[in-house]
Parts: sequence; C-alpha cells; structure tokens
Amino acid sequence: MFVGFLTAPLREWSLEKIVEWASKNGFGGLEVLVSPTIRQIDVDRVLAGGASDVRRLFYERGLKISGLAFYSTRILEDEKEQNFLLRVVEAASALDVGVVCTLAGGPVKGKDKMRTLKEDFPRVFGPIVDTAREHGVKLALENWYATNLQGLNHFQAAFESIPDKTLGLNFDPSHLFWQQIDYIEAVYKFGDRIYHTHAKDTEILPFRLRYVGVLGRDWWRYRIPGWGGINWRSYITALREVGYNYVLSIEHEDQFFSPEEGLINGRKFLESLL
Repeated sequence: MFVGFLTAPLREWSLEKIVEWASKNGFGGLEVLVSPTIRQIDVDRVLAGGASDVRRLFYERGLKISGLAFYSTRILEDEKEQNFLLRVVEAASALDVGVVCTLAGGPVKGKDKMRTLKEDFPRVFGPIVDTAREHGVKLALENWYATNLQGLNHFQAAFESIPDKTLGLNFDPSHLFWQQIDYIEAVYKFGDRIYHTHAKDTEILPFRLRYVGVLGRDWWRYRIPGWGGINWRSYITALREVGYNYVLSIEHEDQFFSPEEGLINGRKFLESLL
C-alpha cells in the first residue's frame, strides 16, 4: 500500500510541477483529475499519441498514476460527459493506468436513487463498463452521498444492476462516517469491489449537532486523515484483510490547511500506520 493524492487542490499547477513536488515530498502516486476544462493530463493529446511523454514524466520521478479521475454528478443525463468518460477510459489504457475514478451520477429527474440505479444507471454505464473491460481498465465509483451511491443498499443495487466486476468502488469512508454507516463492515462486504480508496477524514462537531440536529447543516466537516474521527488503523487493517494493496489517495478538503501543508501532514500520518 502507498500514499498518493487527488490533484484537485493543485489544479492551477502544471502536471510537471505537481509531479516534481509530489516526488520531492515522498508521495507514491497521483490520482490525476481530468475534465474537458482541466488538462493536467490532456485526454485528447494522450489519444493523439502523447501517452509516452506522460508515462516518461512519471517514470523519471518514480511515481505512479493511481487513477484518472473524472467526477460528474450529471453523467447519467449528459451524453457529452458520457462520451468524455469513454475517452478517459481509452486514455487510461494508453497510459497503462488500471483505474478510472468517477461518479454514479445523481438521481434522474422525477426518480429516487434506487429507481435511478435500476433503470438509468445500467443503461448508461453498461456500455462504459464494456469499453473499460475491453481496455483492461477498472471503473471505480466514489461513494459521495450526493450521488446515487449514498448507503450500502445503493452499493448493492448498483452491483446488481451491473454485476460485471470491471465496475467497483473508489471507496471513501468519510462520506459513510457522518451518516453513521459502518465503514469497516462496508469494507468487508464490498472488499472485492474496492479498486481505489480516498483517504479523507470527517470531524463531528457535537455542540453543533446538539443545536441543529442531524437534518441541520455544519455539524460535520472534512479533515485531513488523522484530524477527524475515522479509525484509520482499523480501516487500513480491514483493507489489508480483504486483499487491497493499492493507493491511499488523500482527498484534501480541509479548510484549516493549505494544499501543500495538508497533503504532507496527511502523508506523514498515513505512513506512520503503514
């Protein structure tokens, strides 16, 4: 297992600057954010023959690309975004990257999450999963609560809709923690579908929770690993027990640390457990 990070907090930096900084500061890999407008890795350029330049950049700095990441809540309804995700899969294959991280989209208008997962999700993601399998790439869905993967019942519904094990999870315990969903049990239940994991913590503010209640706002917040309530020793142990031996990708959304300071502190904490 090794520590990496999602490049989103450094989106204004060039890929070369991020790779150099990550290498100097002891990271093992990068989950590189891609989109039609964020071009730290330009998908079109990779598909036009530029993959070797990107591979060389990472190889020379001793880093892996743990995954290409395209996160969109509208993917079930936007054909352009679906087509872009297909190109991301092809680019990952060209870069010898085995995982593409994405989202299961949000509920389609007029439907709840379960109905969306049973009707719209397989219609849209079925062909994308087929393409990913043909290219030797895994699709890893982040379980962000605002998408169709909120609770473990939604995980189960998604995998029943598309049983192909090309489809799995970019497992993020932070979203389960504040919902009081057992993130450790979830690892054991869905361990064979965890292809990538976000390392992000969550802090509960009891004084605020007692005031506004669970339906209120601002009684929890995301933190760097080690600064919240997640039991990282138990989480890493559970990952090891189910056979996961890949990246702990820090997703930095902690308002109290700069991008660089937060990432370095998160790496030091996680590596102390590895």
